[in-house]
Amino acid sequence: MARGWESKSVEEQQAESNSLFDASRQRFSPAQLAERRLLEGVLLSRKRVEQQLLTTANPKHRQMLEGALSDLDTQLARLK
Repeated sequence: MARGWESKSVEEQQAESNSLFDASRQRFSPAQLAERRLLEGVLLSRKRVEQQLLTTANPKHRQMLEGALSDLDTQLARLK
């Protein structure tokens, strides 16, 4: 008998947890999702370029990466 009550309690807890999770989740429009993905993509690209700047020794490559970093910063300013 106790086992039956225990499983019902677990089911109730899981149902309550799921309902709280669904209520707290934000709903985004397709446009908001696209903008968010674009922002995340630019941030990842910026991080990759910064990482490459730390390891490059070639002045021409460094110059190209600095230009790319500048362009990514401009994109970030527009997106934020």
